[in-house]
Amino acid sequence: MVLVVKQYRCTHSASCLCLKGHISEDALFLVFRHMNWNPRMIALFSCVSKWFDDIAKRVLWKEFCHARAPRMMQDLHSGGSHIVDGNWKALGKLLIHCAGCTKGGLFGNIHVPGHFVFRTRFSRTCGKSILPPQCRTDVLYVSDPCEHLDQGEEGDLGFFRGIFKSFASSKVKKMLIEKQAKFHPKEVCPYCKAKLWNLLQANMIPRSASIRLDAYDDSVEYYICLNGHILGLCTLMPVSDSEDAKE
Repeated sequence: MVLVVKQYRCTHSASCLCLKGHISEDALFLVFRHMNWNPRMIALFSCVSKWFDDIAKRVLWKEFCHARAPRMMQDLHSGGSHIVDGNWKALGKLLIHCAGCTKGGLFGNIHVPGHFVFRTRFSRTCGKSILPPQCRTDVLYVSDPCEHLDQGEEGDLGFFRGIFKSFASSKVKKMLIEKQAKFHPKEVCPYCKAKLWNLLQANMIPRSASIRLDAYDDSVEYYICLNGHILGLCTLMPVSDSEDAKE
């Protein structure tokens, strides 16, 4: 009689090659906590299989976001808001990645490659300054501009990004719908692939936005996606000029 070796089948995904099951989620949690929720390692880990990608989306990116911006995450979830739930990977990317832009994309003929950013400060005060006056009870966190200097005829460019709290019930979304604002016909959010509204076309960008961003008047343009992510561009003033403008 020939003994048959027991076969173990992975139930995590059809593409997974494991034979005896995965390491437990608790063990993975401890490993990545020891690595201080390294985003590059999380990204690599999520490419191994669908099961690993699911853990990364549910647990690891969430812990990364809370470790990177704890006060911001606490505020985004206060008052019963759950706008980030299920979208931690997109928010994690937004925290550390400047999307740049491609020629012929969201910002015309400007081409600046996207890149990772070591650390960025997000501010509610900055977010309030780029909103229309009648919408400033909305909560929006916006980053300091990521500077891309000496871009030829375009000058010094600044890319900024952000996230709304409870965008679905925000006054900004209500105003966009009332104005019957159109979605961009081709481009989508680089963080979550949702459709985008152009706030410049909707005439909803106040002058305070350029002042706060140290940018030239009428140079600020930004988009909002259906999940409340912000993607924007402005032409930065030289330091001496921006200081004079604030005075």
